[in-house]
Amino acid sequence: MDSATQDASENNVVEEFSDTDRELLNAIQWDFPLEERPFAVLATRIGTDETDVRERLQRAKDQGVLRQLSAIFDTRALGYSSALIAAKIDPDRVDDAAAAVSQHPGVSHNYKRNHAYNLWYTLAVPPGEDFDAHLDALHRESEALVTRKLPTIQLYKIGVKLDMTGKTAANAKAEVLEHERPERRTDMPAPDLSVRDATVIRVAQGDLELVEEPFAVLGAEAGCTAAEFLETLRDLKDRKLMRRFAAVMNHRNAGFKANAMGVWAVPEDALVEIGPQMAAFAAVSHCYRRPTYDDWPYTVFTMVHGRTARDCEATIDAISSETGVADYALLWSIKEYKKVRLRYFSPDWDEWSKEHLTP
Repeated sequence: MDSATQDASENNVVEEFSDTDRELLNAIQWDFPLEERPFAVLATRIGTDETDVRERLQRAKDQGVLRQLSAIFDTRALGYSSALIAAKIDPDRVDDAAAAVSQHPGVSHNYKRNHAYNLWYTLAVPPGEDFDAHLDALHRESEALVTRKLPTIQLYKIGVKLDMTGKTAANAKAEVLEHERPERRTDMPAPDLSVRDATVIRVAQGDLELVEEPFAVLGAEAGCTAAEFLETLRDLKDRKLMRRFAAVMNHRNAGFKANAMGVWAVPEDALVEIGPQMAAFAAVSHCYRRPTYDDWPYTVFTMVHGRTARDCEATIDAISSETGVADYALLWSIKEYKKVRLRYFSPDWDEWSKEHLTP
């Protein structure tokens, strides 16, 4: 899909949002308050009242712009194994293959992209599970011609922040914050979790209700008070098991119609310098070092979101110009099959394993 076609086919502006709406949506993506009355705190920040904040967020939900407000955990730090997967599928049966892959509870993102490797998904499996056994099952059931495992070798940045104000330039830079560059070793042992830890993690994955004391609602579900629930969340964050508590936006409904994966053939001896350099671009939400294959020479992956395809291209051009890396490919997301938060400590895993892994 070329940029002109994509731009012409989509209305790329959320016209009905006021400046206050946009400021609020930025705030809940970037620094949601872990307080008993978080919407009152947000109201003070943006100069309005608590009821108005909740009403604005409800409208954003009703319009399909705000997907959910919930905790974002570090998959590997919780002991789960994970990787990005690239699959070559017969073009005539990509939808069928994607449907088979999306049934797996550990597949949180699943996209069709404009490349010979045309199906891309993320896969995670719980501690103690054989990752390759799960991947082999998905390879068979998707009838993939080739399946490539692309785990994170080094994480330079992870953190989607859609600037709803539209003021961020294509070549703008932003500090990569601590929660955007968590430690992600290939093999991280499962942490020692109390019963309350595990319960809070399970409950905090659900969508936060837009009520005055939403953490009291989650606490009741977890069998504790709001104060105890928040204390546990803060402890999980201090232990780097939770990266942050934040909003997940529906990119397209929020006006960000385009997203592209820029993959770069960065020489190994230049990765230390160039990886962080690419991550520093504000429009880059994810930046990783990943392994190469004979038919896949790209060492660094950058995800870029834009209101138009041209916005994405402008950022990729700026990255190439600044770093001097000219050997790259730009893979567009053509179709979204699945995009959800990974559900930890869910019975779905056992059910899937019994059905698909049992000889």
